[in-house]
Amino acid sequence: MARDRHISGRHIPEPPRPERHKRRRSRNLALAAVLLGLVVLFYAVTLVKFGGS
Repeated sequence: MARDRHISGRHIPEPPRPERHKRRRSRNLALAAVLLGLVVLFYAVTLVKFGGS
């Protein structure tokens, strides 16, 4: 992070670039979709497991 700035000993990060923001947002959306899929899968398995009793 050679482009970060320091003012009076305080670390001030460089503002995110638009391409980094897009990549991070895409990654976060993909992770959210995977987590949602797991939740739905566990819910369905629970319904099938307890619904047959």
